[in-house]
Amino acid sequence: MSSLTLSLVQTSLFWENKQANLNMLEEKIMGIKEKTEIVILPEMFSTGFSMKPESLAESMDGETVNWMKRVSANRKIVLTGSVMISEEGNFYNRLIWVLPNGQLGYYDKRHLFAYGEEDKHYSPGQKRFIASVKGWKILLLVCYDLRFPVWSRQQSPIDAVERNPEYDLIIYVANWPERRNHAWKTLLQARAIENQCYVAGVNRVGEDGTGIVHSGDSMLVGPLGEVIFSEANNETIFTHTIQREDLDAIRNKLPFLKDGDDFIIQH
Repeated sequence: MSSLTLSLVQTSLFWENKQANLNMLEEKIMGIKEKTEIVILPEMFSTGFSMKPESLAESMDGETVNWMKRVSANRKIVLTGSVMISEEGNFYNRLIWVLPNGQLGYYDKRHLFAYGEEDKHYSPGQKRFIASVKGWKILLLVCYDLRFPVWSRQQSPIDAVERNPEYDLIIYVANWPERRNHAWKTLLQARAIENQCYVAGVNRVGEDGTGIVHSGDSMLVGPLGEVIFSEANNETIFTHTIQREDLDAIRNKLPFLKDGDDFIIQH
């Protein structure tokens, strides 16, 4: 049976200081002592949750993506986190998924945080992205997406005979404020329970350049909603191996997904 080892990097970030963040994160990643396969960084890990993409966004050939490729190759890991990206006149809060061989995929944040005016600076994504590692299917999402369960819901084709799960793990990267951390922790568990999957939520800690405080509360949640890991306020790197046989056993014993509703998301 397949196992998968994840490292959740909960860290403070230097406000709008790309080089300082990349240097700090490289040191942390290269310092992970355990053997790991996927390293997860917070949302906008190179800048913090800034509304200045006009001056800070990069292309997919820019410094940060090239840094991700180099670190991924050197450490032989999948590296993921979100970055400000400029493309064809638009700005995106883009979660990038980099393989050690230099190949990459990406997901553009669908739900933009209008309360923080993210929608005035960035364009929304239109498509989900499900990655594959060692037979594990992984749905990649960003911060505010957590509040919208339809977007993350396990889907099956309308005419499908068998309701096979689309994915086995959801990764959320975030800059989620401390003052709403109850929602963050509750919804991470809810997404795991309703989709019968593992959920990894990676949030930053510390105060950002706008005075907003983040408590982290990064979590790894099992498919029954059980909290495998949670840490508040401190910088930490948590590495854990999840087992495919444990997930399959739960899905076989409690086949709730087979009773789900048919639906289609309209873009």
